[in-house]
Amino acid sequence: MQIYLSFLAAALYIVSVIVPGSRLTLGSVVSGLAWLTHGLALWLTIFPDHALRVGFAVMLSAALWVSVFVCWLENRNAALDGLRLLLMPNAAVMAVLPSFFPGNLIALAGKTPMFPWHVVIAMLAYSTLTIAAFHALVMTVQDKHLHQLRATQQAEWLNKLVDRLPALLTMEKILFRFVLFGFVLLTLTVLSGVIFSEQVLGVAFKWDHKTLLSLLSWLLFAILLTGRYWRGWRGKTVLSFTLSGFVTLLLAYVGSRFVLEVLLHRSLS
Repeated sequence: MQIYLSFLAAALYIVSVIVPGSRLTLGSVVSGLAWLTHGLALWLTIFPDHALRVGFAVMLSAALWVSVFVCWLENRNAALDGLRLLLMPNAAVMAVLPSFFPGNLIALAGKTPMFPWHVVIAMLAYSTLTIAAFHALVMTVQDKHLHQLRATQQAEWLNKLVDRLPALLTMEKILFRFVLFGFVLLTLTVLSGVIFSEQVLGVAFKWDHKTLLSLLSWLLFAILLTGRYWRGWRGKTVLSFTLSGFVTLLLAYVGSRFVLEVLLHRSLS
């Protein structure tokens, strides 16, 4: 059932790119159906009976699922057709990715009650910060394109795509909404991880590469938010900190899971 739902969600995502996507149109309805189908497929993948399934493909799929929801909501208030055209094909790929790389199955029997909460909060944090990173990449392309000559035939498709995006100031405001929300969730992830580690291992921190990279990512986002609200940081500094924080977080979790699951065929507990 999960595989069928995943491929159905991917097909609906592709259809949503083809049909018009403005508010209250067929495209908006199809996007909503794709998101619901994708969410049900994710639920069946992550929460089988009395167990929890986590893997790099599941995390990426969840990130794109949250991204689609935010894009769908924001598209009702602002013209985000260009952003939607970039997002939906990637969401289609990520919807089916867990079918090929399902990840590890972890039995919940005997686990501390904090464990599933920690995992859920962590996945929400990574998903939200993935949105921020994707948004920052789009802003980087938008900023560079607006400062270049737009006369070449090769860039005609990019001209049309950029023209559909909101103004850079609006994009920046949306970016900081993502970053602030993701930072709060990441903070809760670290705190819940401390509690979980104390309950299971008897120590507050397990000083491995995952912990160190997670704390470094948290610090980068903390510096970014401090610089934004106290020093008024904007432009390239904001984009650099956002992407650096995300890449660090990606290496901490998704990268380590990919190496262990795909390259070394080992379980990451």
